[in-house]
Amino acid sequence: MNDEPRGASSARTADPARTALTHGSELLRDGPVADACAALLTAAAELRDSDPPSARGALVAAASAAWAAGDREGYRRILEPGPCPVCGAASGRTCGAGGCPDADWRARCIGMQAVMDADFRRAAALLGPRLHRITPRAQAHELRDAGGVALLLGRLPTARRVLGLALASARSTRTQVELPDILAHLAYAELREGRHHQARAHAEEGIALARRLGQRNAVAELSAVRALVVSIAGDLSAVREQADEVMAVAQAHGLAQAAFLAQWAQARAELGSGQVARAAARLAPLVQPGARQGHFGLWFLAVPCFVEACVLSDRAVDATEMIDLFAVWAELGADPQAPAQLARCRALVAPAERSEGLYRAALAHHEGAPGPFEHARTHLAFGMWLRRRRRPTEARTQLRDAFMGFERCGAAMWAARAGAELRAAGETTGAGESGVLSSLTPQQVRIARDVASGATNREIAAELSISIRTVEYHLRNVFAQLGVRSRTGLAHLLANADR
Repeated sequence: MNDEPRGASSARTADPARTALTHGSELLRDGPVADACAALLTAAAELRDSDPPSARGALVAAASAAWAAGDREGYRRILEPGPCPVCGAASGRTCGAGGCPDADWRARCIGMQAVMDADFRRAAALLGPRLHRITPRAQAHELRDAGGVALLLGRLPTARRVLGLALASARSTRTQVELPDILAHLAYAELREGRHHQARAHAEEGIALARRLGQRNAVAELSAVRALVVSIAGDLSAVREQADEVMAVAQAHGLAQAAFLAQWAQARAELGSGQVARAAARLAPLVQPGARQGHFGLWFLAVPCFVEACVLSDRAVDATEMIDLFAVWAELGADPQAPAQLARCRALVAPAERSEGLYRAALAHHEGAPGPFEHARTHLAFGMWLRRRRRPTEARTQLRDAFMGFERCGAAMWAARAGAELRAAGETTGAGESGVLSSLTPQQVRIARDVASGATNREIAAELSISIRTVEYHLRNVFAQLGVRSRTGLAHLLANADR
């Protein structure tokens, strides 16, 4: 997410430092973020002695540019404080003298580096006091900075509250140029906490405003958040269309964060619609260690989707290493949903005698964490497991909870998936299928809809835990009963029937 330095709104002058500061700030909102970072670092160096507050603001903005670009080493270098000129604290260490004017700045830099090192205990000790000092009377940029710190620490309710105050402050002072960035942070916090309706509302407000202001980078960041919401609420084609819009800007301007979120949105929609092999292939380079990893500070968010996609597409071996890496993240305590997600991931790959206990442990963790969507996903996974073990009565209990949970949080695509599982377990979720599909069995309906959405026979077999030959048998019967001869004909028939 983007930071804007103080003093960036000043008019251009002949002063090279101010020119670089203004240019860097403009590029951060609409241009290649690597160029923005270079300009802001130039400004910071020029302003270090004459205007330390503006120099620090330029460094914070440069760090935001590095974050947006997914430049881990650049982010670390920018936040590496040298020896303190006041109290003499060594490079990379906090100030020891009480009342040192550099103490707060150095604590911030070192705390953000600790986040990069996954040392959240130290990060919380250094950055936490900033959250305690913030008050509703603070200026919009101070509130936005504090909200960003809360997000880094995984304190999602605090982030949402403080960013809400930042939004109100910016609106009251009519500082429109800051609003898209604040809205992007707020929508992201709401998304992380499972508040999808609010996240979409704030993302769409931010997109409209950023377009009016010509802030294409903000449009891409906000559109990526919206695509993630649509990945549970809409259809696959809508997600792909929105992701393509994000990527057009993200690739040109080097926005690794926006690109990661857009790719994750597509994969989550593919997973929800049954295209599990595609989801696994899309997610692999985003989450696995190496030069192609999607974003150094976000990869862990997509691991649960990757693990599920791998298991359902018969690639469980690829998921094992990622579960171990995700466990390290979950144990840090910076993400309240991670313990439940970790238990679910372990249940997906565990032997049958251990899976049930892990699913129940995941559900217990969900009770103490936000995120109704993730809670419903665990009910769905557990229900599918129970149905495969021919325990339909218990399966229906879990699948019912999944169906209701998805409906409550607006996850229409996932509610349809849970409903199909529930029908396959012997229960209807309403009036049942009508029209052209009314003559089909629940299993045939699901296969027909999966085929129409583009899933392969192998993907459908993995999703339903049946053989490919069984899928082929059902599909032949579907073709015969509906009077179509091909997968394309079936897709056209269902598309016209759903209009």
